[in-house]
Amino acid sequence: MAKNKKKLLNLFYIFLATHLVLWTVVPSIVNQNLPLDTIEALAWGSNLDWGFNKHPPLSAFFTEVFFIIFGSQDWAYYLLSQIFLIISFYFVFKLSNEILGNLKLSFISVILLEGIFFYNFTTPEFNVNVSQLPFWAITVYFTWKIFEKKDPQTIDLILLGIVAALGVLSKYLFLYLLISIDLLFFYLIFLLKDRKFKFSYLISFEVFLLLLIPHLIWLSNNNYVTIVYGFARTGTSAFEIENHLINPLIFIVKQIGILIPFFILCSFLISKFKFKINLKDKKLLFLIFISLAPIILMLITSIVTGSKIRTMWMTPFYIFLGLLVIYIFKNQINFKKINNFIICFIFIFLLSPFIYGYISITKDNKRTDYPGKQIAAKVQFEWDQNFDEQIGFVIGNEWKAGNLSYHLKSRPTWEGFIESSNILNEAKEYICIDDICVGTYK
Repeated sequence: MAKNKKKLLNLFYIFLATHLVLWTVVPSIVNQNLPLDTIEALAWGSNLDWGFNKHPPLSAFFTEVFFIIFGSQDWAYYLLSQIFLIISFYFVFKLSNEILGNLKLSFISVILLEGIFFYNFTTPEFNVNVSQLPFWAITVYFTWKIFEKKDPQTIDLILLGIVAALGVLSKYLFLYLLISIDLLFFYLIFLLKDRKFKFSYLISFEVFLLLLIPHLIWLSNNNYVTIVYGFARTGTSAFEIENHLINPLIFIVKQIGILIPFFILCSFLISKFKFKINLKDKKLLFLIFISLAPIILMLITSIVTGSKIRTMWMTPFYIFLGLLVIYIFKNQINFKKINNFIICFIFIFLLSPFIYGYISITKDNKRTDYPGKQIAAKVQFEWDQNFDEQIGFVIGNEWKAGNLSYHLKSRPTWEGFIESSNILNEAKEYICIDDICVGTYK
């Protein structure tokens, strides 16, 4: 038994390592430039604050840490993204083992996620969606630790508050998970009356709120710019009644499409798709609330507001879907035909980076084809012909100016957009090329 356990654990860690290597090496080879969102995060990171024009600060913080360590090495940021992903996978595996009590099923609950393109094909682009992933998984894990005990430990409550705050500081949509968790405990305490309300539960909220205070102050001082941006992206600024029907339908269709490879994998594993929902099953109740409730709440949001839910926003929402499916159908898994499942998994596992590489090589005019290094070299040459000092700042949009900030040898600070910046009036020296300016501070 101990030998089989060790073998399964080794297989799991080999899987994590292989995933990390594949999805770090392939984009490093086939891409000429980092993707848009990663460059944006690096631009923000050069001038760290408690928030930025589009998002809260955490994705920028992590990219800046990696820049301090690795500099302008593209592979490092693909690695960063995969580190975030495998941490998420690890906590899915950890929670799965605690709920299922079976290492083999726990392993399967993780590798099923390779059938969802959020966890392979889109991961090379480190952004706010990827930044949420480990905090989403860890938040659910500590919620489980509190859920399974009627007298939760203080340390679990504190840790839950910390990781929940980090999740929100990655992206505000993290609140959909937190609302679902609140609904779970409301159901347990006030409707099911499974336990009594304890003021100790508020420790998590207090820690959570305390860590958010700097960002909330920043929001207030900056006219809630990130929230305004978020509403603009959803299309809710202009009221059109048909959007309340069309946008939710589009959302549903897209989610079904995204999950087709996942369900194909499941079909090779599960002999019969027959099940009964028993809400008296506390484990199932927990999994429904943390897996399905955030998705349902997102759908309700689209119905009520008419908002357009962008596909990539759903990145963290399915991270425990494999566990939910395995738990529901655990008695219907056909281990006699497990080889067919393994073959299908390996096919998807290897096909995904191949397709990614093929598209990257053959498709033209992608962001990752942008000649960022070459443009930076030209700007640097032009600057060196006129000035002796190093470039200290760059202004322009996050993409063009962010690429300069990343590629220029002096790592200049991104100071925002030309039209909204007063820095040129205060600059010691500067030059402008097209819609980008670089210069030095007085």
